[in-house]
Amino acid sequence: MSAHQSGVTDVHAHVLLPSLHAEVERRAPDLVAQAAALDFRRNGAASQAVSGPMIGKRIPKLTDVNVRLADMDAQGVERQWVSASPNHFYPWAPEGLAVWVASEANRLIAEYVAQAPDRLTGLGLVPMQHPERMVEYLDDAVLGRGLAGVEISSFAGDVELSDERLEPFWARAAELGIVIFLHPFGCSLDERLDRFYLANTVGQPTENAVALSHLIFAGVLDRHPGLKIVAAHGGGYLPTVIGRSDHAWRVRPDARGCEHPPSTYLRKLWFDTVVHDERTLRALVEVAGEDRVVLGSDYPFDMGLDEPVAKIRDAGLSEEITQRILGGNAVALLETKRNA
Repeated sequence: MSAHQSGVTDVHAHVLLPSLHAEVERRAPDLVAQAAALDFRRNGAASQAVSGPMIGKRIPKLTDVNVRLADMDAQGVERQWVSASPNHFYPWAPEGLAVWVASEANRLIAEYVAQAPDRLTGLGLVPMQHPERMVEYLDDAVLGRGLAGVEISSFAGDVELSDERLEPFWARAAELGIVIFLHPFGCSLDERLDRFYLANTVGQPTENAVALSHLIFAGVLDRHPGLKIVAAHGGGYLPTVIGRSDHAWRVRPDARGCEHPPSTYLRKLWFDTVVHDERTLRALVEVAGEDRVVLGSDYPFDMGLDEPVAKIRDAGLSEEITQRILGGNAVALLETKRNA
């Protein structure tokens, strides 16, 4: 079956926006330098020495639509949801720069996916470190640019997903029926993870778990049951150790911010398949539900899945569940998006 007939959808694929970054560097060179120094401390010299050339070799995959489409065909993927590379979050940006970044990213991503609208779906950005501006740029992405939703980080500055200032954003996202793709960038453990690439292998799943825990324990999903949040990297550590959260909810009054045991909320979220392990994938399907797992690849980075479809087919799941993960669940996620 060809990619164009398969219905296979990859919800976790990135695009690089060089012109955006060049303008950010021009506008705020000192802040860019400070952010680069923080990344260096977090990742360590050895990892940075590997990451630079790795990304450099993948620039065509991150910027050239024709290269992307050829790779999708080779993988057996019909459609990609394309989101900005997380280095474009710029969580340190002051308000004026942050809102310009969101607007420009939304424009560039819309233009990019418009080159192949039958194969690509775009996700925009919002200035998460400035919660009072998030609704404005959610509308810009979805209503102004026709994107399917937005990508957010696990935190930005002092803004956690439990922050009360995010309530208007959650409400608007639920109203519009759009997708929110949760993808961390960086980890607050900083130098503790500065070797062996721990900043990614441990840091990313930790950030996913922390962010989702803020979301669940704060009762966000109780107040906004219509939210459609897709967690990258299979939700990190949380789904496989959710029993500890349930225990805390039962015995600790300070952990009772949500109405039901935390594990019940896993079935109100969606999770991609970038878990690198068939056993973990099967466990994710068991705890979250067969309708809550969607194919992801993290294209085109080295920590992604080069053969994402084969990974699912080799996981020992039934054909019905496999088909839902490969495409059916992602299609259903977009069906209730409000048309403007």
